[in-house]
Amino acid sequence: MIKRYFVSAFFVCSFSGCIVKKSYAAEDEKGKAEKKLNVLFIAVDDLNTDLGCYGNKFVKTPNIDRLAKRGVKFDKAYTQFPLCSPSRSSLLTGQRPDVTKVYELQTHFRKNLPNVVTLPQLFKNNEYYSARVGKIYHYGVPGQIGTDGLDDPISWDRKVNPKGRDKTEESLVKNLTPDQGLGSALAWHASEGADEEQTDGMVASEAIKLLKEKKAGPFFLAVGFYRPHSPYVAPKKYFDQYPLASIPLPKEIQNDLDDVPEAAISTKPAHLGLSVAQRKEALRAYYASISFMDAQVGRVLDELDRLKLTNKTIIVLWSDHGYNVGQHGQWMKQSLFENAAHVPLIISVPGGTAGKASGRTVELLDIYPTLAELCGLMPTQKLGGKSLTSLLKNPDGIWDKAAYTQVRRNKITGRSVRTERFRYTEWDGGKAGVELYDHQKDPNEFTNLAKESTYIITVNELAMLLQKGYPETK
Repeated sequence: MIKRYFVSAFFVCSFSGCIVKKSYAAEDEKGKAEKKLNVLFIAVDDLNTDLGCYGNKFVKTPNIDRLAKRGVKFDKAYTQFPLCSPSRSSLLTGQRPDVTKVYELQTHFRKNLPNVVTLPQLFKNNEYYSARVGKIYHYGVPGQIGTDGLDDPISWDRKVNPKGRDKTEESLVKNLTPDQGLGSALAWHASEGADEEQTDGMVASEAIKLLKEKKAGPFFLAVGFYRPHSPYVAPKKYFDQYPLASIPLPKEIQNDLDDVPEAAISTKPAHLGLSVAQRKEALRAYYASISFMDAQVGRVLDELDRLKLTNKTIIVLWSDHGYNVGQHGQWMKQSLFENAAHVPLIISVPGGTAGKASGRTVELLDIYPTLAELCGLMPTQKLGGKSLTSLLKNPDGIWDKAAYTQVRRNKITGRSVRTERFRYTEWDGGKAGVELYDHQKDPNEFTNLAKESTYIITVNELAMLLQKGYPETK
């Protein structure tokens, strides 16, 4: 068959802006272009890296683990803001939080960026069927389950808001921290009934329906799971996988926080005052919710295989931020310790590198330019991230990009930069404290080296790197 080629332009974006490259797609003599790749965009709410493929062999996540074997697992991926709405607004617009100006859970990014083209909107504008099932943009869990919340209607051709028995059975939830609302509480419920009756089970079922309906493609299907966000609700069989007595608590040391700035501490009192037994109860429920969510991811991946779409579909799995489960006495998010900033990120590309891990520091912000490049689409605005396509080809390749995470609590902003070896953090520009951790020697961040004389050069270098990552604050 005689073939001819046409040229399509797309952008590759980095901190220095976007540059145009070219891609070539083959056409046959009838002028039919090769099939566009689909995108399955899986978002998980409040998921840290307590996953089998990330080295936690206690937590059962067989489906996310098998996805990691299909693609590239990024071992040092970081959120831009460890809170749902700021993180999701950043990822989906391709802009840093200081550009979106979203620092809490109420502001919609379009208030500040009315004309920005979001990631799903880019695909929609380029003749992809763009659909959302569940939570992609922010809305409160569990309060706004079943609603649109802070959705962005222009991003989608179709949206589905499931609501399951976890929502209707809220009165059965056990709250270990009753002074906290359910969405920010250590609270749980081992539910009766089938997976498909839960909201996440319904998310998987609706995603499967859309895969069947739109299998001819091309599609951008965003599938947003709610668990393991609190309250930790899952069918009882997932709780049974984790006998309470067997739950391992994170390592802690005495006087751990003596060298840590007060501004860095988000959970007060430590462990919210819970006993060891209660902490195990909460952690078992969090792990049960992870395994339940993992099973729903598996259902969607199975359908992708059954429909023979796997070799036509880019799969991205990500969490909006990490999650403290007792490290340093801290729980949940809104801190700049590693467990809150570090996120799972797995990207599988048909015919691409499989079963490899990259140790390069990357950001959720990098997903937008990566998918645009992989699919040959042209972003209409300068993006804050950098395409990961070179690392998808060579996970150990040369990479000179650090990862940046920020948070705002009690009117104080913390900003952190993560290199492959160090984490450096300034609170209120350093006026409320500075932290430096050497992950090569101290992966648990037990020793703050910021005031150690032998690290003066490192502190100065990282302070400059931190400033470079936040040009909007100059």
